[in-house]
Amino acid sequence: MPTQSTASRSENAPAENAPAENTLGDGRADFDFFFGRWNVSHRRLQERLQGDTNWDVFGGTCEVRPILGGLGNVDDNVIELPGGAYRAATLRTFDPATRQWSIWWIDGRNPATIDVPMRGAFEAGVGTFLCEDVFDGRNIQVRFLWSRITEKSARWEQAFSPDGGDIWETNWIMDFARQV
Repeated sequence: MPTQSTASRSENAPAENAPAENTLGDGRADFDFFFGRWNVSHRRLQERLQGDTNWDVFGGTCEVRPILGGLGNVDDNVIELPGGAYRAATLRTFDPATRQWSIWWIDGRNPATIDVPMRGAFEAGVGTFLCEDVFDGRNIQVRFLWSRITEKSARWEQAFSPDGGDIWETNWIMDFARQV
């Protein structure tokens, strides 16, 4: 399975937190590009799964660091919603046996709850992560895509499917720009 290159790991990542060198090529270094500090441009649909075409546009920041000796990472986010800013965190862990990542979202407005984990991997420079969840009482599939990854930028997209994955509605896009 192709994996994301580790050559683009940020100089902003503290050396003492850097993961051990990935000599296995199994995917554990796929998120190494993300270590450091980022400015984030958000676009989020105002209404999800309602046929809405109105987007809120807002900013934020994100700081990412490795954990578990390179088998995971955590990020701390400030999300500047039009109605008021909040904090959130993402926890990612890698399972060498399955060569898959698990991703959990923790919303600071409800920190006692952790979202259903997304699971997936990178292939040809694109990360695809899926889970089944419930939104407004409806069973849905959720997809995260990581793409457009460079040393200084990346894109994350979230999409929902109410029909088992036949049709996807992208409802949140985050464009990351590395802080200098």
